[in-house]
Amino acid sequence: MEQVKLFKGVEMELRALEDEINAWLKESGARVISVTGNIAPQSSTGGSFTTSDILVIITYEMPT
Repeated sequence: MEQVKLFKGVEMELRALEDEINAWLKESGARVISVTGNIAPQSSTGGSFTTSDILVIITYEMPT
């Protein structure tokens, strides 16, 4: 049965998000069906930009 796992991070901490996803993949033994992602750009505030949110969606199956 297909399942979904969501990961949320911020643009300035991409490496931490990658590490979290890779650790989960290794520990779970999940078989990945698809990976999609989205970045939600933030609007500027007073001339500076805030960090954008990143969402990664992994569709997977657990081995039987």
